[in-house]
Order: sequence, then C-alpha cells, then structure tokens
Amino acid sequence: MPSWYEEVVVEIGFVGLGIMGQPMALNLARSGRPLVVWNRSPHRTEPLRDAGARVAATPAEVFSSADVVILMLADEAAIDAVLDRRTDRFAHNVNGRTIVHMGTTSPDYSHDLGTDIRAAGGDYVEAPVSGSRGPAEAGELVAMLAGAPEAVARAREAIAPMCADVVDCGPTPNALLMKLSVNLFLITMTTGLVEAFHFAERHGLDRHTLVEVLDAGPMASKVSRAKAAKLLAADFDAQAAARDVLKNNHLITDAARAAGVASPLLDVCLDLFTRTVELGHGEDDAAAVVHAIRERSDAAQPHQDAFHQLQ
Repeated sequence: MPSWYEEVVVEIGFVGLGIMGQPMALNLARSGRPLVVWNRSPHRTEPLRDAGARVAATPAEVFSSADVVILMLADEAAIDAVLDRRTDRFAHNVNGRTIVHMGTTSPDYSHDLGTDIRAAGGDYVEAPVSGSRGPAEAGELVAMLAGAPEAVARAREAIAPMCADVVDCGPTPNALLMKLSVNLFLITMTTGLVEAFHFAERHGLDRHTLVEVLDAGPMASKVSRAKAAKLLAADFDAQAAARDVLKNNHLITDAARAAGVASPLLDVCLDLFTRTVELGHGEDDAAAVVHAIRERSDAAQPHQDAFHQLQ
C-alpha cells in the first residue's frame, strides 16, 4: 500500500444528551464507533468524553465532522436552533449529510423538516425509539425508521449499538406516526396500572401481593414490573418524566384530532398528566400520575361521607 495512503475514519455525530440521549450516545461510544457529541449543558458531555467520544464546542463542529448526525433533542425549537434552520447556515450544516431525527415531534413538523433538508442537499431519516431510560442504558431500544431506502440503511447501521430491534416503517412521517401509536398504548397502560395500585391502596390491600399477582399473570411486562417497583418504593426518579409524557400525549391528541380519530382513554390521561405537572411533578417519573389520581379521590371523599351520613 502506498506510504501516502491514510484511511479516513468518519465520525458519527450525536446532538442532545438528556435523559435518553446520554445513555444512547454512551452505547454508541462504547461500541467503538468514532463519535463526536455536543450538548447545550456541557456537564452532560463528560461521561461521553470519558468513554472516548470527542466533545465539540458547537453544533456546527459536529456537522462539519460527521456524515451521519443523530439528533436526540427535546422539541422542534431545539432542532431548528441546532440546525440553524431558516438561515443561510442551514444548507452548510445538512448538505451531503444524513440527519437522523430520533426524538419525538409532530409528524407534520418532521415531514416539513425532511423536505427542507432534502432541498438543501441532505438526506433525512426519522428514527424515534420506543423505550425509556432503562432500555436506553441497556441498549434495548426499539427504533422505527422512515425515509429513503439508502438513507435508512445508513441510519440503521449508525444506530444499531443503541437498539435491540430496528423496524422499517416506510416513508416519512410513518415512523413518528408509529411512535405515537405505540405511545398511546404505553400512556394508557401505565396510567391504568397506576390507577390499579391506587384502587388497591384505598381498599387497604397489600400492594406487594398485588405485584405478585400481576407478575404471575398474563399482563406482566417490563413496563409493569418497572412501574410497580417505583410505586412500591415511592420512587419517582424519572425513567420517563411526566412532563415528557404530557408532551407526547398532546402530540397524539393533536394527530388524532387532525385525522378525526376518537381517543377517549388518551383524553382522560391528558387531563391526569396535565394535573400531575400542575402539582409540581413534571420532572418526576410517569408513575407520579398517582398524585393526580389521589387528588381526585380526596376531592370526592367529602361527598361520599355526606352521602353515607344521609343513609
């Protein structure tokens, strides 16, 4: 081989190191893939530096270094800001690169973003994930991919170390619509489990026995076991924060309304998670919705007492 030959190792970019993003990026770094990361709060980058990733000073440095850039950001405004969307720097950031959107936004926003990225010479892939902090730490997320086949293949290879499974959902915005479908089930299931705990609690039942019965039966799942353990311990350290659940609830509700789809169970969950956040539990785990349910029981108690006094 000629002495002047030097293999060029292309880094993967990762922007957004929050509750989900940090463990996801750590799995990517530990896989041995060259990685460059950026986060608005610098202290979140330290574990990545320790794992061998390069820490960029700006998002623009990530785009200039990587052919595939993964975005795991909180909302649409954060994505637009990182990409410098609607400025003359946007095309420079995305041209010739594959942008992989792994967060959860509205499907309409994602569709428009993909149109803008492709018009500027880039490729765009939706890759939202199913799973909370625990699966993210274990590399057991399920990713849903949507986009052009060639871009999807690049994204699939890049995100593989973070996922237990990767599912192709077709063109955008099908991956985000699929994610919202999955989250509808997750939100209503989690709320139902919490309400069952509250029901048992108010009837004086032993909650450990409830867990024993649930774990032995057909409804047991990784989600039920994780949330039941939190409820037993009154541990509300966030695996999936109530504020994020509320955001997802709004996204699903908006998509349902736009399509004329009824969502009766989700509408109740929207009220409960709205109240959970109002009560100051937005940064707590989704299991903290129990506080809103308890409040409803407490509000109903005086009416029940008055009714029994009349009997």
